Amino acid sequence: MDGRTLASGAVSCVKNIANPVSLARAVMEKTAHIMLTGRGANMFAESIGIVTVPTETLVTEYEMKEWEKHKNYVTGVMEDFNSQWAHDTVGAVAVDCAGNVACATSTGGIRNKMVGRVGDSPIIGSGGYADNFTGAVSCTGHGESILKVTLARLILSHIEQGKSVADASQLSLQYMGDRVQGAGGAIVVSPSGKWAATFTTERMAWAAVENDVLWYGLDPNKRLKEQLSK
Repeated sequence: MDGRTLASGAVSCVKNIANPVSLARAVMEKTAHIMLTGRGANMFAESIGIVTVPTETLVTEYEMKEWEKHKNYVTGVMEDFNSQWAHDTVGAVAVDCAGNVACATSTGGIRNKMVGRVGDSPIIGSGGYADNFTGAVSCTGHGESILKVTLARLILSHIEQGKSVADASQLSLQYMGDRVQGAGGAIVVSPSGKWAATFTTERMAWAAVENDVLWYGLDPNKRLKEQLSK
């Protein structure tokens, strides 16, 4: 999502696409629509020359073992998201020197989901949102919980009310936990360059670059930094 124009693009239920964020950006830039799904999204990918990859290259041995271990959706998913930290969403937020913000979110989904299930990642306002007036957000966690509270937009609404990016994230994640018993995390950046990486899961891998300094972390309340060479 482009925070300057609110232009957005998303795909869901695509098959054999190695980089779905690139396809989502193409939807944003090359079509009059915001989301394409399933067969239609793959047809669009083919029409613009995005090469598909063999299924086996997108399935790891580790994930196959985890799928076998957690064949029951309810217990497996709630254990993964609310007491452990096994989820594979990758998100990014950015701001340029003019204060333009943007976000992108990609995921492989939840193990053992029903065929046709769509989570929060491609849903504008839930898995991500960007608006130059407030900031950019990318979310991770239990998709159904994030969808119920429209987490990305909820975070930005707190920023609109004067909260800091960190407080807005914490309040929204706490609300999601209290209201629908869901855990998750979010990365946020404001047009002025303020940023936060906040989560209610046990761990979340995150990193941020600010003024030639790399900040990163995995565990709560632990932030590490390194000076980047020029």
